[in-house]
Amino acid sequence: MLPTVLPKTNYFIPFNNSVKHYPIPEKFTYPFDYKPHPISLLASEELKGYLTNYQEWDHNFGLTHGKEGKVIGKMFGVLVVKTEEDEIGYLAAFSGKLAGGYHHPFFVPPVYDALTEGSFLNVGMQELTRINLKIKRLEESGKKENAAEIEDLQKLRKQNSIDLQGKLFDRFHFLNKSGREKSLRTIFQGNSNSNPPAGAGECAAPKLLQYAFQNQLKPIAMAEFWWGLSPKSDYWKHGHFYPACREKCEPILTYMLEGIELDEAAG
Repeated sequence: MLPTVLPKTNYFIPFNNSVKHYPIPEKFTYPFDYKPHPISLLASEELKGYLTNYQEWDHNFGLTHGKEGKVIGKMFGVLVVKTEEDEIGYLAAFSGKLAGGYHHPFFVPPVYDALTEGSFLNVGMQELTRINLKIKRLEESGKKENAAEIEDLQKLRKQNSIDLQGKLFDRFHFLNKSGREKSLRTIFQGNSNSNPPAGAGECAAPKLLQYAFQNQLKPIAMAEFWWGLSPKSDYWKHGHFYPACREKCEPILTYMLEGIELDEAAG
């Protein structure tokens, strides 16, 4: 299990077991095709033990028979790091939200928290909800003369969604080893001349590297694994390790890992 108490501002987790007999990799994990390094496996096993025993989340991973709520498996990640004092430990993160929120003990914070009270995202989502309800009422009335108003509201909803997503993209800024910062939209437009897909920047790996660079922690190795059941796809298997996603993460991680020597692809 993880330690029971950690300072709120420090998400560095010392290993429960000694790592003096574990070789330290000379190159960082190639995130898109890798076999987990033994020290990453150790960090992952400690985190899996924590996930197995922690019972305070109101989140249904689908692993407990009869638990209420929608089944939502989740990708978790560990990043083994070295402090400026040469202590080896690790950071932990989850992809997206967990139990409806971004902030939980032991897990690094999001790159950007859009769920703060009164945030532009919450206000914007409330407006979209208002538009949806109005469209629904007009459609249910069955009156032909409502068709033009419904069409206008649908166009307004689409434009509001695009504007809201754009504002969100512009709030995400990522660091790399040299301390240079670049916005999410700039990263994608420079990489593929396109806007980021929804959810970009919220995966575990970018969160881990962002916190490491913000706190002068040297990345050593990483691994990501799926926890829980996946009702949407047979691809995700409980406890299995997976590479970082190409669509959302490749441009971001390519930028964040500039200047860091990487392993060769495992395949």
